[in-house]
Amino acid sequence: MRKFLLFLSVIFIGFIFIGRLFYLQVYTSTEHNLFEDNAIRKVYDYPKRGFVYDRNGQLLVANQPSYDVMVIPREVKPLDTLEFCSLLKIDKATFIKTFEKAYHYSPRLPSVFVAQLSKEDYAVLQEKMRKYQGFYIQKRSLRHYQTTIGANVLGDIGEVGYRDIKDDPYYIMGDLKGKQGVEASYENTLRGVKGIKFIQKDRFNRDIGPYKEGKFDTVPQQGKDITITIDAKLQAYGELLMQNKRGGVIAIEPSSGEILAMIAAPSYNPNILVGRNRSANFTKLFRDTIGKPLFNRSLQGVYEPGSPFKLMNALIALQEGVLTPKETVTCYRGYRYGNRFMKCHCNVGTVNNMITGIQRSCNAYFATAYRKILDKNGNASDGINNWSTHAKSFGLGEFLNNDLYVGQKGRIPDRDYYKHVYPKTFYSTYTISNAIGQGEVATTPIQLANMIAAIANRGFYYTPHIIKNIEGETLPEQFTAPKYTTIDRENFEPVIEGMFQVYKKGTASMLQVKDIDICGKTGTVENFAIIDGKKTQLTDHSIFVAFAPKDNPKIALAVFVENGYWGSRFAGKIASLMIEKHIKGFITRTDLEDWLLRYGLEEEYAKPYSGKPFNINDKTIVHPVDESEYQHLKQRLKELENPGV
Repeated sequence: MRKFLLFLSVIFIGFIFIGRLFYLQVYTSTEHNLFEDNAIRKVYDYPKRGFVYDRNGQLLVANQPSYDVMVIPREVKPLDTLEFCSLLKIDKATFIKTFEKAYHYSPRLPSVFVAQLSKEDYAVLQEKMRKYQGFYIQKRSLRHYQTTIGANVLGDIGEVGYRDIKDDPYYIMGDLKGKQGVEASYENTLRGVKGIKFIQKDRFNRDIGPYKEGKFDTVPQQGKDITITIDAKLQAYGELLMQNKRGGVIAIEPSSGEILAMIAAPSYNPNILVGRNRSANFTKLFRDTIGKPLFNRSLQGVYEPGSPFKLMNALIALQEGVLTPKETVTCYRGYRYGNRFMKCHCNVGTVNNMITGIQRSCNAYFATAYRKILDKNGNASDGINNWSTHAKSFGLGEFLNNDLYVGQKGRIPDRDYYKHVYPKTFYSTYTISNAIGQGEVATTPIQLANMIAAIANRGFYYTPHIIKNIEGETLPEQFTAPKYTTIDRENFEPVIEGMFQVYKKGTASMLQVKDIDICGKTGTVENFAIIDGKKTQLTDHSIFVAFAPKDNPKIALAVFVENGYWGSRFAGKIASLMIEKHIKGFITRTDLEDWLLRYGLEEEYAKPYSGKPFNINDKTIVHPVDESEYQHLKQRLKELENPGV
C-alpha cells in the first residue's frame, strides 16, 4: 500500500509540473516580456522631430544630430572610472550620482548616462566604447532653432521626469519631450513614434544578431511638420520694441483667431536651452525671480485692464438699453458717489456722449453707465450677474480653450464673488471701480486682445490659436467655428466710432499712422506692490488696445507695459508701429520707433530694490538706455529689415 501511495504521489507531482509547463508555454507565452529579458539588448531608433514653420513658410525649428551615452546598469563591469569621466567631461561624483539614478530607475533597462555629446566628443569616445561594458552610444535628433526670437512661443525640449514616465508609458528614462510652448502643446504630433530593435546576446554577453530575425523590430515614424500662425518678422519686430521693458503683447487676426505675435518681455534666445548646457542655463532663467524670463506675461500675466474695459461697459449699457449713443453725462472732473469721489481728467462741465466718453476716457460717464447697468431692475445683485454674463461671453474670466500651453482665467466677478464681503446687502456703488476696469476685474493680454478682436468683428470671435496647419490633418472645429457674444451687432458701431475718435482727436491722437484707420483705447492702471511689508504705489502700467483697419480689420492687439506711466507713452507707440508693420510691411512713424529704442524702463524696475523714490505723478521722467545699447538695437533693427530673422 505504501509503495502504491508513493507511486501515485510521483505521478501526481509529475502531472502538476507538466500542467504548469503547458500553462506557461501555451497560455502565457505571449506574456514573455522582451524588455525584461537579459539575453536581449534593446536599441531604440529615435525619429526626427517634426519641423516648425511660421505662417509665411519660414523655417523656425529644425533638427541636428545628437549622441547620448547610454547605460544598462546590470551589465556594467569594473572600469577605469577616471579615464571614462575624462572622456565624458564629468567628475567622479557626477558619475556615481548618475549611475545610482539609472540603477534606481531600472538595472535592466537602458538609461541616458550623458546626454547630447558634441560631434567632436562623440568621435573621440566612439573608438574607446568597447572598453566600457554596459555603456553604448545612441544617436538621436536634437532641436536646432533657426532663429533667436519667440522663446515663449516655440518653447524647448528636455528630459522626461518620473511623472512623465508614469503618466505615459511611451517614455523611458532619458527620452526628451516638449517642456514649454509649441513644443509642449504639440508634443504628440512633433515627436513621431520611436522604433526599436531587439538584439540577441550569447552567454558571453556578445551581440549575435537580431532576435528572431527582427520579427519584433519596429521602424520609427517621423514626427509631423507643423506651421504655426506666428509671423516671424512681426514677432521679431515686437520683441525689439519691447527691449528694456517688461510686459506682454498679443496680436490676433480677427477673421481667423490666428495669433500673429505673442511677445513676453523679457525673453531669451531659445538656443541656450539646447545641448549639454541646457540645465545650467535653465537654472539661471528659473532663478531670475525679478525679470522672470520664463514667465509668459502675454498668457499668464494677470492685470487690471483699466480704461480699455470701458469699451465693455459701453457695449453692455447699449445692449441693456440703459444708455443711448447720444445720451450725455456731464463730468465735473470726476464722479461723486456718497462721500467718495472718483477723479477724471475731463474739464469741469465737460458734456460727453458715448463716442466722446470713449474718446476722452471719461470716468464719470462710465461710472454712470455701470451703475445704470447694475440698477436697471432695482436689484444690483441680479444686475452684476447679468453684467458678468455679458463680459464672459467675450472670453473674459475664463480659460479660452485654446492650444497654448499655459494661461490664466483672469477674473470677472459676479454676486457670488462678493458674498464673502457683502453677504446681505449689495449696491452698485460697492464695486464702482469695475466701471473703469480696476477693482476686482482682471484680464490677461490674450483675453483683452480677444475682446478687441470680437469688437472688430462686430460681435463674434474665433478661439485664439497658434496652429495654422498640421501635415496631413485638418484643424479642429474649436478653432474654425465662430463664437458669438451676447451683444447685438448694431451696438458695436458707436463703440467702434469712439475708438476711432481716440486716434483722431483723443488720447492717441499723436500716434496716428498715415493711410490706416486705427481704432484704439488707451489705459493707465494703478500699480501696487508689497515692499517691506507695506502696500506701496509704484509707477502706473501702460496699456493699449487697438484694431485696424476700421473696416475689414486685419489685426487686433493688446499691449501691456509694466510701470510704463500711461497708455500712449509706451504701449500706444508699440501698438501703432506693430499695426503699420503688419499692414504696410514698412514703417513711416520712425519717430515713434526711435523713441522706443532710445528709452527703456530698467531704472524704473530697479527702484524697489535700490531705495530710489517713485514719482508717479511726474510725467517728464524718461529713462534713456546706454548709447551702446541704443546703437545695438538700431543695428538689430537694420538686420530685421533684411530677408530672414
